[in-house]
Amino acid sequence: MKKLVFTALLSIALTSCHAVARFYPVQGPLAEQKPLPVLVGKVTAANPNSGSVFVTLPDGERCEGKWKAVDAPSKTTTTSADASSNLAGDWDLIYGSGFYVSHVLGARSYARAQMAGGKGTKVEFEMYRPDTSVQSTESHPLQGVAKDDKGNVYKVTFSPN
Repeated sequence: MKKLVFTALLSIALTSCHAVARFYPVQGPLAEQKPLPVLVGKVTAANPNSGSVFVTLPDGERCEGKWKAVDAPSKTTTTSADASSNLAGDWDLIYGSGFYVSHVLGARSYARAQMAGGKGTKVEFEMYRPDTSVQSTESHPLQGVAKDDKGNVYKVTFSPN
């Protein structure tokens, strides 16, 4: 049921089944560059439970993967291995201490993806829609984070195509 709710909300939020995703480096080698590179990608909703996501890195490498709606870990889960995503600390880094536990953990609208690039780069990606978002006043209330295997952490924002 949670997956269906998420998919419905995500599909509406992606406007016409897709959205531009901007990856802003907040930590790692890319975050040290001046001017700060902003990576651009796209998220699409292809079916009720998943879709595709890609991002183009500064060197032109395109990392692609499939996102999948998942049941977010419950706030009542007792072990950290069961209760957190690989990116739990990155949600806190980007949005503030305790954000993952307070907002993302247990959220109804939650998805993950693993992306791979043609040159071997791997990117983990998560997005969620706050349960309190109001459709009519927020065109893209989705929030996201990503991390690559080169030590970069990204804040991901979404906008209409």
